[in-house]
Amino acid sequence: MKEKLTTYKLTRHPVVRWLLAINLIITGTVNANAQLHQYVDPFIGSEGDGHIFIGPSCPYGMVKPGPDNLKTSNSGYSPGADKAIYGFSQVHVSGTGGGPKYGNISVMPFSGNEDDIKQESLRNNEVTHAGYYSVRLQKWNIKTEITTSSKVAFYRFVFNDQNKKAIKIDAGEFLGEKPVPDAREAQQFVGSEIEIVSDNEVKGYSRIRGGWNNGTAYTVYFHVIFSHPFNRFTTWKGVQLFAGKKIQFDEGKKTGALLFFEALQTDTIEMKIGISYISTLKAKQNIDVEIPHWRFEKTLQETQAKWEELLKKIEIDADASVEQKKLFYTALYHTMLMPVDRTNENPLWENGPYYDDFYAVWDTYRCSHPLITLINESRQVDIINALLQIYQHEGYMPDARSGNCNGRTQGGSNAEVLIADAFIKKLQGINYSLAFDAMLKDATIPPGGNEEKEGRGGLTDYNTLGYVSNSFVRAGNRTLEYAYDDYCLAMVAKGLNRMGEYRRFLHQASNWQNLWRPIEDNGSKGFIMPKDASGNWIDSIQCDVNNGRASYIKYTPLAQDWPVCVCWWCGFFYEASSWEYSLSVPHDVAALIQRSGGAADFEKRLNTLFDKDLYNVGNEPSFLTPNLYHWIGRPDLSSDRIRKIIAKNFNASHSGIPGNDDSGAMSSWLAFHLVGLYPNAGQSYYLLNTPAFRQTIIHQENGKDFIIKANHLSGKNCYIQSVTLNGKAFQQSWIEHEDIIKGGELVFEMGDKPLEWGTKILPPSLSTDSF
Repeated sequence: MKEKLTTYKLTRHPVVRWLLAINLIITGTVNANAQLHQYVDPFIGSEGDGHIFIGPSCPYGMVKPGPDNLKTSNSGYSPGADKAIYGFSQVHVSGTGGGPKYGNISVMPFSGNEDDIKQESLRNNEVTHAGYYSVRLQKWNIKTEITTSSKVAFYRFVFNDQNKKAIKIDAGEFLGEKPVPDAREAQQFVGSEIEIVSDNEVKGYSRIRGGWNNGTAYTVYFHVIFSHPFNRFTTWKGVQLFAGKKIQFDEGKKTGALLFFEALQTDTIEMKIGISYISTLKAKQNIDVEIPHWRFEKTLQETQAKWEELLKKIEIDADASVEQKKLFYTALYHTMLMPVDRTNENPLWENGPYYDDFYAVWDTYRCSHPLITLINESRQVDIINALLQIYQHEGYMPDARSGNCNGRTQGGSNAEVLIADAFIKKLQGINYSLAFDAMLKDATIPPGGNEEKEGRGGLTDYNTLGYVSNSFVRAGNRTLEYAYDDYCLAMVAKGLNRMGEYRRFLHQASNWQNLWRPIEDNGSKGFIMPKDASGNWIDSIQCDVNNGRASYIKYTPLAQDWPVCVCWWCGFFYEASSWEYSLSVPHDVAALIQRSGGAADFEKRLNTLFDKDLYNVGNEPSFLTPNLYHWIGRPDLSSDRIRKIIAKNFNASHSGIPGNDDSGAMSSWLAFHLVGLYPNAGQSYYLLNTPAFRQTIIHQENGKDFIIKANHLSGKNCYIQSVTLNGKAFQQSWIEHEDIIKGGELVFEMGDKPLEWGTKILPPSLSTDSF
């Protein structure tokens, strides 16, 4: 992927770039009193594969209004200057892959042909900040500005043509539409309705199904209020226009309205759009409650204040460069765009907090939710309680969810990791007995024909054979992930004194070894490989059939059966080879090292992975991998790898995220490593690495600050010599969450070469610790 040259990407050599970036941190001068939200750049990751949503949003906001110029884009947006904006819709996701979702209730100012439903324009002067977006539509020279509250979008249109001011509201528009009925991962139109309520109000709804999770129909209701009256209007159904007709009822066709403000003397029209998943009346109530006024700047300031309150929870060195501040605070911002807080907006039931758009827990459990726990612990409690609400009403917690519908499962039932992470970190306000029941159902009750929607696919194999056989798709990563989910179950069971379940699931946590085959590849031995239900290793995979004759490929640790031989969703592993997945055993790295031949062979194995470009920074199962050197007593090598990965793959340009951000997963990985911490999600500790900043202060919800200092940090002094915690020598290369929430000071003494720190006391592992 091409990257724009920025001051962060200073040379092509990643190590040199990191060292120079460190020098920028040390020598840069920044206004220490500047508000942190000013360093948020929503354009970072909007080009390339980041798929970042660039419009305004509140933290976890339900409304995400922004420009749409590419219907196949997950965010609705393409950076290409030749792609015309066809509207600004009110609901988007951020950083996701697969089929698009949402893009509902599109609005478009125009000064063109009043008899044309299609209105689009190229753009210039595009600006975006936290809580704000603006653009100029070249065709008519119309400036569009947007800010937002949680459930209401606030627009300001400035027209150039005094006599031709019009706004389109399209209730039938959405992203990801395909002409094929029931096309997989496409969104499909179900119905829409629009009504002219008065000369400055319009209401209606959009009902759509499908998308990435192939979900059931969801309905987005809306209510629009204008600051000035329109003097005439035209509505449409299908492609037929009806001048002056107030209501277009839902008859399975797309509907919308063209509104004309010809008698208006001012060049500015403001518009508020409330949305709801309950009703149009609720959408109007959201306007009345959240933005009862017509002060655009007031709403913008309130939204930015919400971001400021959360961003300032982590205060990095005031002397950090502007580029580094942009990189870090934008990463925090991305982490808090999703999941979406729809409390009091649940059309299925109303009882307690409700969150939607888990896209997906498979992506976000590893570091996004642990970061939310550090920044906004009470929010994480609400998110977990929402998962339990879904379990109580629908039978399973989701691994992913959007449009009020569970799906799709990519591997494990990873909500278990979120619960274990909260339990082991002693988050209060969660019914852990209920949570354990939800975890237990995932582990014991097969979801039947709903394996793509929820639960554990291949569970019948797993609970009888000790692994998932090739009778089921994604058998490799499912086996690995179920083993870790079982470890998480065991830890919660032990804490609840459920000792029978504790012993069972602790035993099953080693099931990954049942697919460990002692074969060699690229100088390393032992890989997770496919087996059939009879226990036989599978050496080759059918790839193609021509004239009745099947061809096969040899299945090696580097083989990828998708998408050439089988569908993307149907391979032995999901989105990676065995070289990556065979290192994904977060609860028992010590056993992984032993299986690989010992510490020396394991170090060689890791070096091969990185040096031969077998590692993919954008693939979540490899998120922990650069830290695995900690378990052979070489945290310095972990820090070396992390610095190289960041320098090579991340920067503050528009293409500065090296893959789908996946609802903030990539961004949270970066944010953690920049401050020198990395969580092993579902467990109680954070691994320690060389930070990018001389000082970081975590301001916690309990009122206690935790300070991380790196004395003498520079491009040369990038190795941890020794560590103290609250003035006492600290020899281990990880720190417990409990030590952080108590508040205190962790001090790194930095030097130009590694010493003995972190080499003796290795991080926890199932096979070496006492349970």
